[in-house]
Amino acid sequence: MRNPVISRPPGREILFLKARSLVASLLEMTFFIILTISAPSFGEEPKRQPPPQGKPLTLSDCYALALKTSETIAIHQELIAQAEARFTQSLSGVLPRVSFSSSDKRQDGSGSSAFTLKTVPERKFVMSQPLFSGFKEFAAMAGTKAEKRQRVQERIRAEQLLLLDVADAFTLLLEQSEDLRTLETTREVLLDRINELRQREDLGRSRPSERLSAQTQVYRVEAEMELVRSRETAAAQLLEFLSGREPIGEILDTEPSTPAVGDRESYLAKAGSRPDVRAAEEAMEVAKQQVRVEQGKYWPTVGLEGNYYVERVGNAKDVTWDAALKVDVPLFEGGQTRGAVRQAASQAAQAKLQFSQERRTALHEIRDAYAQVEAALIRNAALGRALEASEESYRFQVEEYRPNLVNNLEVLQAIREFQDAHRDMIHAKFESRRLVWRLRVAAGEVP
Repeated sequence: MRNPVISRPPGREILFLKARSLVASLLEMTFFIILTISAPSFGEEPKRQPPPQGKPLTLSDCYALALKTSETIAIHQELIAQAEARFTQSLSGVLPRVSFSSSDKRQDGSGSSAFTLKTVPERKFVMSQPLFSGFKEFAAMAGTKAEKRQRVQERIRAEQLLLLDVADAFTLLLEQSEDLRTLETTREVLLDRINELRQREDLGRSRPSERLSAQTQVYRVEAEMELVRSRETAAAQLLEFLSGREPIGEILDTEPSTPAVGDRESYLAKAGSRPDVRAAEEAMEVAKQQVRVEQGKYWPTVGLEGNYYVERVGNAKDVTWDAALKVDVPLFEGGQTRGAVRQAASQAAQAKLQFSQERRTALHEIRDAYAQVEAALIRNAALGRALEASEESYRFQVEEYRPNLVNNLEVLQAIREFQDAHRDMIHAKFESRRLVWRLRVAAGEVP
């Protein structure tokens, strides 16, 4: 007996096209919902444009270059992208799923009836919709949102720490350059002193040993200049490494020499909003939501499943669709869910302790940085007075040397003291600026 020919009714083509259009619309709507919910990117900032080549670089310019170059910032950005992807995965747990299934079953049959067909084709659209699963998906979505906020805050904190590194390298380069100029000035003063001593020596008013003493100081200053040049080169190389521009070229100091500092309480009030503290708070929220995810496994799961058949043979060929309501009630899993809940609860308690530690650490760092800034500013004022006094002493020594009221060693000592006071003032000035930046970063108030 010949196998019966399976023919598709004329209206089936129209139903097939309508079903395909319906499924396409459903998929389009699903993707739109996913993109609408997951599109906002927390914490994104406008791109900082790097300065053109040849232009003197300010601290802001170097920081913009460092943001573009730093692999650490790029890694944090990828962590944000991963959190966004996990949110999309969590969202899929509450959205419907649609697939198309096609199968061709071959069996050993005579083909004399619908039960013994040699070939059993089946084409169908499979749709499933979760209805209830203990709110695990909603807790997971809330957790991934909190994780994204955590990653954003971690990236902001990494940017702040990068700014601190750039500011340290930038001010160190300025400090060594100014220190080198001071030594060059001292060298010129000593050379003028040697010329004056040579003239006095020709007149018999000065001994050769006095000129040699001054020459010795010139050599010492030149040796110190080489040391400062090496430090200047190291600072420039560090800034080149951070900014990614080689050579770094000329830099321009636009920062005030004496930065303004607020009161301590205003900085302490910002400890709770510091990015790493906020990141720890978001991590605590992530851990709380994970507890809810694990607790949701105690609840039954309810889902709706349906099939729309495009092609079917046998006794069920006239059945074009079916639907089923599925309920799965967990009864005993050997303590697996209980253990998972206890583990998640312990991790939530750990995250809470870490948040408390981060906040206390922020307060300690702010207090410590503020105390160092206060001491540095007081030291700057004292060194400023010492510089004025040493300069005045040097001028008096030079004037008193001409009528032989003081000897040459006293003049050279005055030059040395004036140089040391000037260099101490330079180092203290830039050190106080670095400490102010450290205070700002400790309070998390910089962009």
